[in-house]
Amino acid sequence: MAADPIRFFNRYTQALETEQVFGEKWLRFAYGNPLGRAGVWLLARRKLFSAYYGWKMNKRRSQLRVLPFITEYDMDVEEFAKSAFDYRSFNEFFYRALKPECRPIAAGEGVAVLPADGRHLAFPDVDAADGFYVKGAKFALAELLGDADLASEFAGGAMLISRLCPVDYHRFHFPVSGQPAAARLINGWLYSVSPIALRRRIRYLVENKRMLTLIETAAFGRVAMLEVGATNVGSIRQTYVEERTVTKGEEKGLFAFGGSCVITLFQRNRITFAPDLVEQSAACTETYAHMGDVLGTVY
Repeated sequence: MAADPIRFFNRYTQALETEQVFGEKWLRFAYGNPLGRAGVWLLARRKLFSAYYGWKMNKRRSQLRVLPFITEYDMDVEEFAKSAFDYRSFNEFFYRALKPECRPIAAGEGVAVLPADGRHLAFPDVDAADGFYVKGAKFALAELLGDADLASEFAGGAMLISRLCPVDYHRFHFPVSGQPAAARLINGWLYSVSPIALRRRIRYLVENKRMLTLIETAAFGRVAMLEVGATNVGSIRQTYVEERTVTKGEEKGLFAFGGSCVITLFQRNRITFAPDLVEQSAACTETYAHMGDVLGTVY
């Protein structure tokens, strides 16, 4: 199964599509070959490896990678907040802002929105799910949150996994309005979060470095957001002001270079996810959709 192409459902075309995977040959060797897995264990999962790559992507000469990347992945430059020629490094291009009108925020006090562009899996009852990326492959909330008491608050709750590819818009936003606490670091490794890796070992999501933020809301109760680091993710940067009321769709932070992941948790009986997300996720198929689009409605 790990050698199969990565297929996802596109909410906008209403069709299954095949993902063009950045660094696919390397990923398949690293996570599908015993020698490659040894290299991941010895080097690629470690902070120094990703820090070095992030340093390279911040160098001025990395700017030369921008236009070829845009061309290879057929990116829509009309969405960019500034010209593709104005980025001073590849990393600056990578965590680029978009024109606000390109990501409208779904209206309604009882509507939650997707926190990021990407490919999403939605599970209305995380405890009852058969598996996440493959059947039978799960992790415990206590492992994800690093806190057994907090995990008990979200037992039987709903979970959204939003996977960002290197080609995606890499800023993440609040899915609901409310008051966020300070983000808390849960230290860990930096394995890949590509399905190529996660199909072999879903536990990478609970072994990787991540940041946890709790959001107190009027409509949805307490909501937890986790930004998960991964191989070659230079950093997770929080740009919001803690303890200040935010509105849904407001920017929370950004990822520097690399594929990454945002996990959003709701307490039991607080949200009804959009039907297309639930239907596709039941078959372990991700749904591609944009930040600000409908995630679900208040239960």
